[in-house]
Amino acid sequence: MALADAAQHHREPGAGADLARRVLGSPALRLAGRRLLTAIPVLWGVTFLTYAIMSSLPGDTAQIILGINATQGDIDKLNHKLGLDQPFWERYWHWFSNLLHGNLGTSVINNASVNSDLGQRLPTTAVLVGYSLLVTLILSVAVAVLAARRPNGIFDRLSLGVSTLGLSISPFVLALLLQYIFGSQLRWLPVISGSIGNNPGTWFKTLTLPAMALGFGLFSVYTRLLRADIVEQMQREDYIVTAKAKGVAPHRVLLRHATRNSLFGLITLVGLNLGTLIGAVAIIEPLFSVPGIGAALIDAINVHDVPLVEGIVVVFALVTVLGNLLADLSYAVLDPRIRYGRSTS
Repeated sequence: MALADAAQHHREPGAGADLARRVLGSPALRLAGRRLLTAIPVLWGVTFLTYAIMSSLPGDTAQIILGINATQGDIDKLNHKLGLDQPFWERYWHWFSNLLHGNLGTSVINNASVNSDLGQRLPTTAVLVGYSLLVTLILSVAVAVLAARRPNGIFDRLSLGVSTLGLSISPFVLALLLQYIFGSQLRWLPVISGSIGNNPGTWFKTLTLPAMALGFGLFSVYTRLLRADIVEQMQREDYIVTAKAKGVAPHRVLLRHATRNSLFGLITLVGLNLGTLIGAVAIIEPLFSVPGIGAALIDAINVHDVPLVEGIVVVFALVTVLGNLLADLSYAVLDPRIRYGRSTS
């Protein structure tokens, strides 16, 4: 009888509804929902401004496609075929309505699907950005911890000098220097790729120089921020003094207490700088002939390929929004005491 009552209890609709309310009402999910709702007008604004800017650029797309020897009649026919003779609002609404159905349109240059083109190029850019960001974070944390272990020591001064150099040099100039030193002179790594190959070993060799050019500036920022935060906590925070008074080993105080709490600022900065990292891809990929969406963006702008530019901008905007959301949600992983709901006081 008890088993039957228990089974009947689990079949009651209220039990499933209560579980659903608890899951959907979790603070992290509420935060994610609020952020995603806020991102909708932001994403729309980005697409509208991009379309408006691309449409106002000087030059005729049909003229670029047909060449300088094309007649005005041929140009007018191609403009009509591509819909470029329609008013701006009609062209934008046609593109935006397709976007709502998951269709990013068709490239006006090669008449290929933008979805298909991005599907081929996006993995390359994702591997490059992921490789650069992962190595940057690992090196930043390691260098910052070693520098904060002995403030004003030899390693600390050396790390500050390197980070100052990273803040002073642009990714474009650094890319050229890396190509000259490691590619042309030492011949350790390829200067121009054209393809990242089919195995992880080839990926590592091909994308190392572009990843260094992308990540060195961020490494400098992350290292300085994390090192300063760790030093401040080691010198001023009461919980550090308490841990030392309890006889906790110095390396445990440094790693498990000061460094862990300092990672909050680093995570925030990573989320804020994700857009900068993605934007730098458009500069670095063409320099190394990496076949990603960054290189495709520059080519599309040069030939006024509005659908392809819009598709790439949408991808960049989505990655930036989701990156910031993941940075916020990761706080709860580092410190479960953090709650995203409203205060009950």
